[in-house]
Amino acid sequence: MLPGVVVPPSGFPQVEQGTLCAVTLPGNRAPVAVAVATMSTAEMLAGGMKGKGFAVLHTYLDHLWEYGDKSCPPTLAPLVPDCAGDEEEQEGKGPVSSSPPAPVQHVDMGHLSLKEQDSCAELGKEELPENRTAEPAENASPEEQQEPEESRTPQEQMDALFSQCFFHALKCKVKKADLPLLTSTFLRSHMFSCCPAGQQLDIKKSSYKKFSKFLQCMQNQKILKVKELSKGVESIVEVDWKHPDIKAFAVPEGFSSASSAQDSKNEDGEQVYHAPEITPLYGVPAKMIPLFQEAGHGKGSVLSSNEVRDIIINYVKTNELVDETNKNFVKVNAILCDCLLDKSEQDEISHLKWDDLLSRCLDRLQSFYRVTCFGQEPVVRKGTIHPICVNIEKRSANKKVTIIKNLELYGLDPQCVANMLQQKVQASATITPVPGAKDRVQVQIQGNQIHHLAKMLLEEFHLPRKHIRGLENAPKLRQKK
Repeated sequence: MLPGVVVPPSGFPQVEQGTLCAVTLPGNRAPVAVAVATMSTAEMLAGGMKGKGFAVLHTYLDHLWEYGDKSCPPTLAPLVPDCAGDEEEQEGKGPVSSSPPAPVQHVDMGHLSLKEQDSCAELGKEELPENRTAEPAENASPEEQQEPEESRTPQEQMDALFSQCFFHALKCKVKKADLPLLTSTFLRSHMFSCCPAGQQLDIKKSSYKKFSKFLQCMQNQKILKVKELSKGVESIVEVDWKHPDIKAFAVPEGFSSASSAQDSKNEDGEQVYHAPEITPLYGVPAKMIPLFQEAGHGKGSVLSSNEVRDIIINYVKTNELVDETNKNFVKVNAILCDCLLDKSEQDEISHLKWDDLLSRCLDRLQSFYRVTCFGQEPVVRKGTIHPICVNIEKRSANKKVTIIKNLELYGLDPQCVANMLQQKVQASATITPVPGAKDRVQVQIQGNQIHHLAKMLLEEFHLPRKHIRGLENAPKLRQKK
């Protein structure tokens, strides 16, 4: 099926309908299946890589294989090294011509040689001469650093800023478990947070013009690999954490949180996931303004529960509303009556207990919440945070699928969660848009996988159970007799 075939960055091999093809696995040139193309390459791309692209004739471990010596496929390295992404390193099955070195596999590769790394670097220099700014500046003296800064054009300065934020993000923000990582998420959530104060990343003002072109240049230097895992969506699938440019990069001063993240990461880029800190907040509506204006807060002010408590206590003490006979009660004046009492209660209640007073106040304030993810700026949103929703739905032939929503609200990359689940349960996992929600996606994985999902969210990601809904739908384990 074509959705299981990943188009490499170098382009899809040209095949015609009826062409005999070999199916390979990532990183191994040895075929594991023989198939016939049911349509041409042009038809596959025109159809959005949907439907059946190859009719399989023979596979590893089938009945025909059992009649042979039952040997395993050998491990064959790619024919040529990868400068900008090889076709043999597809994540999934990909059609490769079964005849030895088909001409289509050697198109535009005449420049390859034993000095391929130099050629890749020269290729990047020809496209973007300013890319040399990615080299660490720690070897230069302060005077030498200031002179180029003054003489460089704004475009060259933006190129240097992109290179600095790129290496900063790879060294201190991205971890191995994040891969594959959406390129848009890498730019928005990692590189932007590494931008120095007073400066702003703008790809349009750089010589790259497009972020994909910048990443392609970094790929030419073999710092990372970018692949299009789904149509039109590129992801970073591999990072060379031992690359000299990454290891030599010095974190700029003023990034204490980034430095601590750097210390907690090993050479492989592995880092412990930090559960986000979720804090409930309260906004002041128009009706509650008289109660908070003495403290200098107006409509729309967002406060924590402790701040609300302190404001109420100060208001009561300032206006001498504590009952003289019983200090556990507060006298209700006109402002407290209008703000906290219903119309039916205004003629009946003249005193309130402290707990009742504070709870009534919090109930009448607007709900907000703040999410603080590790290494990122806090985000404040209106309302209450939605829990991670886990549902079991039925598809055709009574098959069950597990749907996971709202992962983004807790700093989790849905693509990363889908890949981890897929490896754990060996089942197909996909990312689909959430119906009726803009810019939101959900993870869909075959079968009832709530047991594995709960273990991953609670034990590996350390998310509180109160923020996860639907774990009670896990299948009941069979008791051994």
